Amino acid sequence: MQLETQKHLFDVLEAVKEIEAYVLGIDYVAFLSQSVTQAAVERKFEIIGEALNRLQREDAEVFGQITGAQRIISFRNILAHGYDVIDRAIVWDIIKNHMPILRAESEKLLAI
Repeated sequence: MQLETQKHLFDVLEAVKEIEAYVLGIDYVAFLSQSVTQAAVERKFEIIGEALNRLQREDAEVFGQITGAQRIISFRNILAHGYDVIDRAIVWDIIKNHMPILRAESEKLLAI
């Protein structure tokens, strides 16, 4: 695996871990009341999306092994450009239901 590919996957994995740490021990209601946590989570999702966007250009084969990678990039674009239409329920759903898959796939690809 190319060094740049590894770097992008590492960036994805680190951002996932940071999001997990930000929401550890809180529920959806608490998340809604914590604007700093929301902002931090959104920023890390932007990093994940950008890392996957770069991965797509540099290593399409590895990119293709990540479930919903194109949707993640699209989500990043919404966060970055559609700040006024962000649905916190969708963000929370992604954290709880989709991010574990991304973590597992990233770890597998990095052989961690």
